[in-house]
Amino acid sequence: MKSKPAVAVIGCGYWGRNHVRTLSELGALYAVCDEDKIRAADLAGQFGVASMDMEDVLSSSDIDAVVLALPPQFHAPMALKIIAAGKHLLIEKPIALTVEDASAVVEAAAKTDLTVMTGHVLRFHPAFEALERMVLEGKLGHIQYIHSHRVGLGRFHTENDALWDIAPHDLSLILALTGEEPADIRGEGAAVLDHLSDFAHLHLSFPGGIRSHVFASRLNPYRERRLTVIGDKAMAVFDDVAPWQEKLAVYDHQVWKGDNGLEFETAEPRFIDIADGLPLTRECAHFIACIAEGKPSRTPVDDGLAVIKILSTGTVSHD
Repeated sequence: MKSKPAVAVIGCGYWGRNHVRTLSELGALYAVCDEDKIRAADLAGQFGVASMDMEDVLSSSDIDAVVLALPPQFHAPMALKIIAAGKHLLIEKPIALTVEDASAVVEAAAKTDLTVMTGHVLRFHPAFEALERMVLEGKLGHIQYIHSHRVGLGRFHTENDALWDIAPHDLSLILALTGEEPADIRGEGAAVLDHLSDFAHLHLSFPGGIRSHVFASRLNPYRERRLTVIGDKAMAVFDDVAPWQEKLAVYDHQVWKGDNGLEFETAEPRFIDIADGLPLTRECAHFIACIAEGKPSRTPVDDGLAVIKILSTGTVSHD
């Protein structure tokens, strides 16, 4: 293995192009591949790398790893081919559209020594990493409730509704904070524009007692990207729309049982200093380090399967 692996990006759409740029900046980009040959050639020319066919990517001994950023209905079958070809793999979310397909990817990865990880990019956001440390260190006390709101206008897909397109971001964060999969899942969606849900609600209950809800919408007049964690010592908010220095706020609110019932005292937010760095850059650098050093990924495909299980169970009704 070279000191830095050579990575090919399969899928040069909106998010794939971000991977191409980031891997180029990290000095690991080797090739790009896309069904649209003109788009692939143009992108390859911009970054000074090869434009290759899928079969050539899989068979090339010069390519160590692949980033897979296709429409999600193609992720599982292509992931199995990449793993069979002996390439390390980062699969964008969702890693599949069924539990069966996601399980097949996890099982294939488990039979190898390859790094096979899910592209849950917000797990690498410095603000979330700081929040995760606070939870693990008990600074918020016993975690009681976690809720997320991720709303905005667009993007509209022909295959994915709001639940499958938007909710995986926050589900990956919630699963990381709870450290377990939910015991009970209830979901509801609302289709406004066509047959696909534009709004989605998920309610989760975890074995350890934490409860949670996720609200996702792609038909909303304003953008909100907020994850709130309620502990019995303090509350914290990761707000990805806020200015960098205000992305992670802690509220030392107090609630207690008094003589006349529950009483409370509010506090002004404390903004937590967070490290610099773009989440995608940190994620790609982690992928490269896992390959080079043989260490386990923070977001293995098992995490992607856990999210698919929730999405599959949570899709119960459309108004």
